[in-house]
Amino acid sequence: MRQFLWTYWKVALGVLVLAIAANYLWAWAMGPSVTVTQARRGAAVEAVYATGTVEATVMLPIAPRITARLTDLMVDEGTNVTANQVLAQLESTDVQNSVAELDAKAAYAEGEYKRQEKLFAKGFSSTDARDQARANFNAAKAAAARARAEADFTTLRAPADGLIIQRDGEIGQLIPVNQPVFWLSCCAPLRVSAEVDEEDIPRVKPGQKVLIRADAFPGQIFSGTVQSITPRGDAISRSYRVRIGFTQEVPLQIGMTAENNIVLRETSDALLIPLTAVVQNNVWVVRDGKLLLLPVQLGAQTEREAEIISGIEADDWIVTKPLTTMQAGQTVRLHKIANTEQAP
Repeated sequence: MRQFLWTYWKVALGVLVLAIAANYLWAWAMGPSVTVTQARRGAAVEAVYATGTVEATVMLPIAPRITARLTDLMVDEGTNVTANQVLAQLESTDVQNSVAELDAKAAYAEGEYKRQEKLFAKGFSSTDARDQARANFNAAKAAAARARAEADFTTLRAPADGLIIQRDGEIGQLIPVNQPVFWLSCCAPLRVSAEVDEEDIPRVKPGQKVLIRADAFPGQIFSGTVQSITPRGDAISRSYRVRIGFTQEVPLQIGMTAENNIVLRETSDALLIPLTAVVQNNVWVVRDGKLLLLPVQLGAQTEREAEIISGIEADDWIVTKPLTTMQAGQTVRLHKIANTEQAP
């Protein structure tokens, strides 16, 4: 009985060893197992990425034309103003005194001129005396007009309808001539000023669609278009400035950072494969159970997928994660993954 059991176990063990050996032999003959999938159809967007800043399209400085002390502020940052609205007042006592003095001199000169006219008409005054009186009167009028203009300079007014976006003066501060007290955003909607790398700038053209995101408004995408491109680049940053205009009303504010995707090409029915399948612009595919390395032309790319413009067929089985040990012509076993598993 013992001899029978021992013989039985030896036979069973031999069969198991043969089965394992046969399985390994079959696996070796069929080659390694690779995970494959087929390309899927979907939307692809090829774009140039650029960071930028929201800014006013037109930003006007409002500065005094004379040096004077700031005595009153009528508006502040964030105030919407209308054209010719008074924004601030500068000290004007000395200027007003000059106006009064020169008006008085002009009035006296006018009276003297009229007196000389009457005397000349009666023959009691010479032509020279009359002409001198007229010249003195004109000079006095000009001086008075100039003084009134300088007095008007002490009142700062809005040159157009707009929004006060910055104020740089305080009451009591001496404001030098031409030093801005206010900055006015006016006359046009906001825009984005973005920096585009010199390698990408040849593909950027005015009129291209732009998708804009801002950290201040997560989850929202704003639309815009390329308005203009500065012809002179920055030699240090190796970039070119691109102006982007909004095509809709936006809640963005001046100074906010904006992430911009300038759309170069959109395809609604692109051939998409996992980005992990692409190795140095090549893709491993399996045809008739054997590996084949094919060069491909890439289009748009995301963090997960790549668009294939040419190089493979839609029904090809693509190796999702190629191994460095794979060789062209090698026989492999397929572990297939459905297209939907690769969709983002």
